Amino acid sequence: MDAIKNLSQVLNPITEEEEATAAVALILTPVNRDVSVLFVKRVERPQDPWSGQVALPGGKRDPADKTLKETVVRETAEETGINILNCGFLGVLKTHISLPRPGMKILPFVILCDDEPLITLNTEELEEFFWISLTELAAKKGRISFPFGEFPAYIIGDHTIWGLTYKIIEDFFQALADTYRVE
Repeated sequence: MDAIKNLSQVLNPITEEEEATAAVALILTPVNRDVSVLFVKRVERPQDPWSGQVALPGGKRDPADKTLKETVVRETAEETGINILNCGFLGVLKTHISLPRPGMKILPFVILCDDEPLITLNTEELEEFFWISLTELAAKKGRISFPFGEFPAYIIGDHTIWGLTYKIIEDFFQALADTYRVE
């Protein structure tokens, strides 16, 4: 748990000058002697490139959002009912560019909630949610095949975490490993 709290020393600080056009919340909460991450599964939608996929809560910046922090707070509340302002913002990971939508740049916020938050799913956007411990996630690395190629993934039961969400989790694990570095 100390490594999680020390993440703020290696994560990028939250600034107002981010060029991203969307934000996601990597929400952590302690469970027993481990830490779990919140994942959501998106509903199937014809025009959504992430339709039916496992993701992190979040979405596109609204013109009314003054900052990307406002975006991630609003989107997380809209999708899950969680007010992440009641949690600790540890920092941000690097911005990712969406392959299906190259103009979309996504900024992942790392957030620590002391207690598991109550979740109320927006069923128009999300099909389900689940928590996965970091220990289980790290142990479930594999590969997934599609007609257009094979990709690294985390495979947990019926859930496959790949693509952009996989890359964000990999960045998070790298930041977590960096908290153990001896200076």
